[in-house]
Amino acid sequence: MTEVPGKDERSGPRPHLLYFAIGFPPAAKSSAFRMRETANQFAAAGWDVTVVTIAEESWLRDFGVDHTLSESVDERIKVVELPLSRVDLETDIRLFSEERALDPGKWLQGYRAEVLKSFPEPVFGDWRGALEQAALDLHRERPADLVLASCVPYVQLAAVRRLWDEHRVPYAVDFRDGWSLDVIDGVEAFPKDSEAGRWELSLLEHALSLWVVNDQIADFYRARYPEHADRVHVVRNGYDRDSVPGPPDRADDASGLVFGHLGTVSFSVQLLESVLAAWRTARSREPLLADARFEVRGHIGAGASREANKHVEVLRCAADDGVVVGGPVPKAEVAGVYAAWDALVLIIIGGPYMTSGKVYEYMATGLPVVSMHAADHDASRLLDGHPLWTGPRGLDEEQLAEAFCEAARMAVEASPEQRAAARDHGTAYARDSLMATAVQRLSALVLGRQPALSGGPGA
Repeated sequence: MTEVPGKDERSGPRPHLLYFAIGFPPAAKSSAFRMRETANQFAAAGWDVTVVTIAEESWLRDFGVDHTLSESVDERIKVVELPLSRVDLETDIRLFSEERALDPGKWLQGYRAEVLKSFPEPVFGDWRGALEQAALDLHRERPADLVLASCVPYVQLAAVRRLWDEHRVPYAVDFRDGWSLDVIDGVEAFPKDSEAGRWELSLLEHALSLWVVNDQIADFYRARYPEHADRVHVVRNGYDRDSVPGPPDRADDASGLVFGHLGTVSFSVQLLESVLAAWRTARSREPLLADARFEVRGHIGAGASREANKHVEVLRCAADDGVVVGGPVPKAEVAGVYAAWDALVLIIIGGPYMTSGKVYEYMATGLPVVSMHAADHDASRLLDGHPLWTGPRGLDEEQLAEAFCEAARMAVEASPEQRAAARDHGTAYARDSLMATAVQRLSALVLGRQPALSGGPGA
């Protein structure tokens, strides 16, 4: 059983959380919403919170930044930015070695092989030393009562483990999608006897709790590590209340229908082409779509490829079909974007183990939702019963075209009662409520109000 500090052993009148959260605001990443809410809920529960992330300059070369995300961070939270960045995203050729300039592919292969010597993660493994040192320095400055890591990157786990090995600081891990599970293909990502497998097991052996985002991932981990099954808990992502617009009113709007997709474009070009082909077919078939627009908003690619990549090219070629590429949306403007749309297009990769964070937000808007993903998908489980959902059509272009047509009719014909029922379908997934419950449970373990690791796998 993992040790937890008693009241007299704590660092001060308020317990101290050291939170490794690379991707914390203002990083323009989908994980930033979950991290922000986690830190806010710990602060609200009476904790002093120190967040460890990387410098804003590093996000400028990666996914970008959104300063409106930081506006809702509890002002009591201390954020420490480490001067770490992805070397492979560097675009200034003056900083390249001769080898990298002459043969970038060979250089990248060698670089990642070298990184793996530090930690079994080819992109971020060489951050291990800096993260471990930061953990030790911050704990020396103000002893931590709990360490929490939100992965990815998984190299943050090295810092968590270092504090446990040297100071026995209790810790928990938010895997979100998991490490040893490939949530896209639904298969094992690496065996238990691999280096990554040994790291994962060693972390679970002493963790107070392991958080994942859905029941299927939780079941995978409970089956993989039955001796630690009671430490695995489902903490779904949910939606932010300020991202949801009021009830739509198109009574005096004579313009064409507007469909929208909001979210990072991380799906394949092939899937995008299928969606656009289905949209083209639907516009030719359904009069309600003849003058409709399909707006795609969100980040497309990372690093130097954000402005010019195959996805952007395919989308721009569909302009004659009413497809508009609008770019990222600052967090403060999300509700306004939804308010201007008549139906939502949910495009997601993966299957049963995959949950898009956007599905919660989509449900809560009360707008019709068109699913553009595998029929057997965790999003289908969440949307089941939503009165304005076109259903799990799979990825057949003909079925997708019909789904667009059905959503158009829903957008025009849905009654106020149906729209209210659609909004109600998502209200149980407000992020603050979900995370408050998870934080209270973990706090109780650390502060000694109940036995560590109690509650069973369903807790």
